Amino acid sequence: MTSPASARPPVIEVRDLRTHLVTRWGTVKAVDGVSFAVREGETLGLVGESGSGKSMTCLSIVRLTPRSVSGVLEGTVRLEGDDLLTKSEREMQRIRGRKVAMILQDPMSSLNPVFSIGMQMREPVAAYHGLRGGALRRRAAELLASVRIPSPEARLRAFPHQLSGGMRQRVVGAMAIAAPPRLLIADEPTTSLDLTIQAQYLGLLKELQERHHFAMIFVTHNLGIVAKMCERVAVMYAGRVVEMGPVREIFTSPRHPYTQALLESVPRLGAKLDRLTAIEGQPPDLARLPAGCAFAARCPRVMDRCAEAPPELEVAPGHTSRCWLQAPA
Repeated sequence: MTSPASARPPVIEVRDLRTHLVTRWGTVKAVDGVSFAVREGETLGLVGESGSGKSMTCLSIVRLTPRSVSGVLEGTVRLEGDDLLTKSEREMQRIRGRKVAMILQDPMSSLNPVFSIGMQMREPVAAYHGLRGGALRRRAAELLASVRIPSPEARLRAFPHQLSGGMRQRVVGAMAIAAPPRLLIADEPTTSLDLTIQAQYLGLLKELQERHHFAMIFVTHNLGIVAKMCERVAVMYAGRVVEMGPVREIFTSPRHPYTQALLESVPRLGAKLDRLTAIEGQPPDLARLPAGCAFAARCPRVMDRCAEAPPELEVAPGHTSRCWLQAPA
């Protein structure tokens, strides 16, 4: 039976997204044929090692790829039917923040250290709601209160360096939901937070999602966070999604050897191990990817067929894997 959530049209639908950056070392295939969709109120987790293409996928969606190098951006990114890759920069400026918001892992890179919190809050509130004067200040304070910042009026007068890391991250979250958006991209937003504040912040994000019904893409290295926050997960390796499916099924029945290795490398409470499982070798050079499976050189189950590009196979309803192990003999 189709659930009500799966019956809703996707808020964001990415199809065959490719971000290739032309550098002096060659063409770097940072994102190489990524496809997924996220519906209203749903959270999709993007996981994988550093350099797997998670953050670049998110930056490609909002058209903020590095301008210091020339590159190619191809595919389709449909936000409620509109293809963002066909929009002009002026049109994207109206979409960023209003319809798609992004929370970065380091709040100090999002907040200007020389402006007060109030001055920085006023910009999105004025742009999205057209408020001025006292109404603008009251709305900014309401947004800070909505992310559980105590004494919001006083915090508007503070500067970023006067707030803790967790408080700064909440300010960035308040700015992100100012519109509120239809899609929120959270790019490792808990990296700089300690475990106690991290748990509070994750709970706050889920509460905000339930209140505003936005779709969310959550980028993280932490599989424990994926289990807590996400309904579905996409595992990325070398710019490609190698496995995607419901969180419970990915955790209990992973099909791709890379996903299995990631899960085996996580410490388990009560397990007696001399040392954790490690994935041998290094990720491939994205400017010199092999013709076949990019994980083949590190895979303990490599076969001759792995020299050929693996197909994307549906191994269970809603669960896909890009591996020859699941292909018919």
